[in-house]
Amino acid sequence: MPFFKEEDLMSGSVHLSEDGSAVVIVDQTKLPNRTEYLALRTKEDIYDAIKVLAVRGAPAIGICAAYAMYVVSRGKAGMDYEEFAASMQADGEFINSSRPTAVNLSWAIRRQMGVVEAGRGKSTEEIINDLKAGAIAIHREDIEMCGRISEYGLSLVKPGDGILTHCNAGPLATSKYGTAIGPILLGKERGVDFKVFADETRPLLQGARLTSYELEKAGVDVTLICDNMASMVMKNGWVQACFVGCDRIAANGDFANKIGTSGVAILAKHYGIPFYTLGPTSTIDMNCPTGADIRIELREPDEIKTMWYEKPMALPETKCFNPSFDVTDHELLTAIVTDRGIVYPPFDVNLKKLFA
Repeated sequence: MPFFKEEDLMSGSVHLSEDGSAVVIVDQTKLPNRTEYLALRTKEDIYDAIKVLAVRGAPAIGICAAYAMYVVSRGKAGMDYEEFAASMQADGEFINSSRPTAVNLSWAIRRQMGVVEAGRGKSTEEIINDLKAGAIAIHREDIEMCGRISEYGLSLVKPGDGILTHCNAGPLATSKYGTAIGPILLGKERGVDFKVFADETRPLLQGARLTSYELEKAGVDVTLICDNMASMVMKNGWVQACFVGCDRIAANGDFANKIGTSGVAILAKHYGIPFYTLGPTSTIDMNCPTGADIRIELREPDEIKTMWYEKPMALPETKCFNPSFDVTDHELLTAIVTDRGIVYPPFDVNLKKLFA
């Protein structure tokens, strides 16, 4: 059953089916031309959907993983506790291997495994019910976190400002409002208008296919630009702030986001434009000292040559380098906007305070 409606972009892209047998997602690979839904019922379905980016965006991946742990647990009713726990651990490790960079994936799986561990002494059926409650709690918490991030982000800009964003960190990538797009959508609700420049975000075009789609549907003034046009719009004085999402934030403030983000940060530094990353505290990995410790996912090289093209745009023998993310140095960051507040430098000191 579809949950997402084009006219209601605040609903997010991941939900549990009414009967609890599937994680229902909007297939983000088909947008903006078609709105299709996938019902994910097995660990293989879930792995594939995350791997091919049918579901993407760190918070949305975390929500999907939380529901996934419940959905796969339903097939284990009747097992004794040790067998159930071992099977859940194996399924969680398999799902987690689909996207190693996004910390929300491993975070949600660990949290659901905590539910399993706390269930020792209960019946398997009781633990399964607890996993459902745990997934619903993670989803609700993300909605609340996105609301708070949006409020904090909105405080950093004024009506009429130009905002440049990269990749997609709106409702499709989260649960409601979004992170980097959240302040813009919240502002629109309150009658505050901005002029948004959305980088297309090569090679998967999340900015073109998803961000401009969300903002157009919400009635926001959005202009789509190629990635290599960001410098010109900044130089013209059309951008007063840069808002981007994040897939993992290291303890020193370095962060991984969609490939091309670090280039935007360097340009913003050159032109004296504030540069912010916005994300929930679940994206902060205090066990990861610096950006050098973030594992960067390499995707299929042919995405560069063939995806979205009727014919290949390079010779078959031409080599391609296709990292999914890059790491932006904390020295390029103005601040990190979280659900617990805005964190300013020194990040290695002030990020710790969020968890004190």
